[in-house]
Amino acid sequence: MTKLAIIFAFGFVQSLIQLTETVADQEFQRPNVIFILADDLGWNDVGFHGSAQIPTPNLDALAYSGLILNNYYVTPICTPSRSALMTGKYPIHTGMQHTVLYAAEPRGLSLDEKILPEYLKDLGYSNHIVGKWHLGHFRREYTPLFRGFDSHVGYWTGHHDYFDHTADEKPSWGLDIRRGLDVAYDLHGAYTTDIIARESVKIIQNHNASKPLFLYMAHAAVHSGNPYNPLPAPDEAVAKMSHIGNYNRRKFAAMMSILDESVGAVVTALRKQNMLQNSIIIFSTDNGGPAEGFNLNAASNWPLRGVKNTLWEGGIRGAAMIWSPLIEKTSRIANQTMHITDWLPTIISAVGGDLSNLKSNIDGIDIWNALSTDGTSDRTEILHNIDDLYGNAAVTQGDWKVMKGTTYQGKWDNWYGPAGSRDIRDYDLRAVSDCPAGKALNDMRLLPNEAKIIEMRKNAIVNCSKGGFQNKRTDDCLPLLRPCLFNIAEDPCEMFNLAERYPNILNTMLQLLNKYNSTAVPPANLDLDPRGDPRRWGNVWTNFGDYE
Repeated sequence: MTKLAIIFAFGFVQSLIQLTETVADQEFQRPNVIFILADDLGWNDVGFHGSAQIPTPNLDALAYSGLILNNYYVTPICTPSRSALMTGKYPIHTGMQHTVLYAAEPRGLSLDEKILPEYLKDLGYSNHIVGKWHLGHFRREYTPLFRGFDSHVGYWTGHHDYFDHTADEKPSWGLDIRRGLDVAYDLHGAYTTDIIARESVKIIQNHNASKPLFLYMAHAAVHSGNPYNPLPAPDEAVAKMSHIGNYNRRKFAAMMSILDESVGAVVTALRKQNMLQNSIIIFSTDNGGPAEGFNLNAASNWPLRGVKNTLWEGGIRGAAMIWSPLIEKTSRIANQTMHITDWLPTIISAVGGDLSNLKSNIDGIDIWNALSTDGTSDRTEILHNIDDLYGNAAVTQGDWKVMKGTTYQGKWDNWYGPAGSRDIRDYDLRAVSDCPAGKALNDMRLLPNEAKIIEMRKNAIVNCSKGGFQNKRTDDCLPLLRPCLFNIAEDPCEMFNLAERYPNILNTMLQLLNKYNSTAVPPANLDLDPRGDPRRWGNVWTNFGDYE
């Protein structure tokens, strides 16, 4: 063969490869990804985990026709979880392991980190965030529009009042509601959850279908507001929860029910735009719930132990579900072990991205195939956190979990209600099919029948006496004095410390913690900057580092 013929043949093959890739791209339409993140939601605050107290029919409809993630973990508090979600890294590897990012801190998630929307941008996605950011705003390059998102309506700090949108934090009090970089004064008085719902629906309605959509709905709910109105909810929503005796719990339930309605609105909008059939909808809490007055709130992690910002299961085992027609085996309890860091590689895998393009040092693991096919998760251990400033740490490997130290001097180390009714007779099954999400899924013939729903709901309930450990109790757990060891598979409620019974396993787990700690970077927390005081900026929390 002549040299010219070889060149011609090579060029023909290359053109054929490019044509094949183009046809494949046209045949595979990357799915839309809707990630709904609740704030401070407890394990026992959704119907699909067996609670009959707070109506969440839209979330339940998605969960029963998708996957209930029953072995899913987050970090114990807000900023660390959001950094883990966005980077796919444990907070000890980004300096985000200690408490939250405060509004007047001159720091943010490192700009060296490539985050989820930036990876999706490379794949042609249109990216939008509605709601809470909380990963830094002292300079504009730390805010969403400079980190892969095309739009943002919401707020930058960790919380605000749901009506006046001010955040009460040291050193002062200031407005925090944005449309892009602009202060959204016009939204004053509008309820935050309604704003998030309305803006999300608008994004879906205006979306250019030639591009896939990534919508990050980062709710304020059910985080408490400011001390003068810690559980803000419209009176008419509170009135619907009259079956709940405790008034704070009743207001919390109203807040959660409105969040659930926002999910129904988004599902309906996706259906009307013919986008639902090619969408992945993920719902997760950012951490466990603040119960019985913690942070002036009224969440419930029952029957799990502990609260938000503790390393007990109640602080880190997250309420979550995933729904998509792309999942092969649906309507089941997914017991695959999963951590919030896994979402980045799992989402990239689900949308057909090349995992080799991810940073090599991420901690997240792609478990899309395991979730879709009910296969085995590659995740066998989870670092829950190491915080040397608090003096606490926890890791799970297989069935075993070790706890070292605790927060708040052990004040929040117990089991907190309310338990609420779990009786199926108190659960509104009809609402699951009659709610907006249920109707959309029924139209697609994807919602299971009532018998299947009852079965899934029953199987998603945590049973504290599963392993019969009542006759094996050894030493009470006092993590401030000595490490504690639990068999989480058999004792998910952490009632029976087995450290004395299994010293070799305890030592192995402590060595694992030490191994992780050897890879940790120092916490990035900084002192509050006087320039961040909103009184210097017309009583607005702002990107103060850009101006002084």
